[in-house]
Amino acid sequence: MKKGYKALLADAEAIIETVPVEQALSLHGDPGVVFVDLRDPREIAREGRIPGAFSCPRGMLEFWVDPDSPYAKPVFQEDRRFLFFCAAGWRSALATRTVQEMGLERVAHIGGGFAAWKASGGAVEMPPPR
Repeated sequence: MKKGYKALLADAEAIIETVPVEQALSLHGDPGVVFVDLRDPREIAREGRIPGAFSCPRGMLEFWVDPDSPYAKPVFQEDRRFLFFCAAGWRSALATRTVQEMGLERVAHIGGGFAAWKASGGAVEMPPPR
């Protein structure tokens, strides 16, 4: 293997903004910030979610961000700051780098992800049963 996940994460973290969970907690509820949950719907159903977070499964991110994609989501065209998170901060670090390369501005990720959010006492809600 030429480049493993640890090297990819190190490369991403060298050029992206990582928001400490304490700062993320203070940003929650700010209308200028969109929390973007990259976790799989099964993870969200099992672990809960940050209230008000926009759910964007990691596998759809590039297609939802690109305004030229038939799958584009209007939220990503808004003039707001985007704060990505996943379970531990790995997928969100790589995703943040990817969307920066695509041209999305004002983007960062939560260091430690949803696990750090929960451990710090951040608000968590369970989604309604399907």
